[in-house]
Amino acid sequence: MRRLVYLVSLVFFPMQFQAFAGQLLPVGRSIGAPVGFASACASYRWLCRETPSRATAEQPGMPLLRKVTRAVNLHVISTEDRSASGNGDVWTLPSNGRGDCEDYALQKMKDLIDAGFPANRLALSVVIGLRDENHVVLIARMDDGDYVLDNLNNAVKPWRATPYTFLATQDFRAKSTWRVTLAGPRANEFS
Repeated sequence: MRRLVYLVSLVFFPMQFQAFAGQLLPVGRSIGAPVGFASACASYRWLCRETPSRATAEQPGMPLLRKVTRAVNLHVISTEDRSASGNGDVWTLPSNGRGDCEDYALQKMKDLIDAGFPANRLALSVVIGLRDENHVVLIARMDDGDYVLDNLNNAVKPWRATPYTFLATQDFRAKSTWRVTLAGPRANEFS
């Protein structure tokens, strides 16, 4: 019996995971960028630079995504934005070892680009979190699908394996453009 359970788990669980892998986030029409994104583009050239698609012999893989996710999550302390002008969300790299969700995502993007990960395979995404709050994650496009790098979890997961509803995502190639995503458990509430 134990052997049968083991064999079933070998067959079922990889197939279940493969159902998530290999899927790209659906994108639709253009939409305005989130508040704070334009100033981040002005501050960080690497964030919005148009990047041509380029074939590489070997794409940096999942070990790099996991390493960067763990390192940033470990070294940055979560804090809320405190805008000096009081006009909303500030998108910056973490300051003094502190940052909020988009600051984590920006740091991960920068670290991955610095490590040789293609910029045209990275995009920011605004999602609805577990407690109905807006949240920002980094999406990494791998050959087998789109994966989420999150400051609330050290695991790098296929987007469908997260509890998030994806609202809008930075275009992978036209980096200053954002697109409607509407995917995930509550997507039908917004269509």
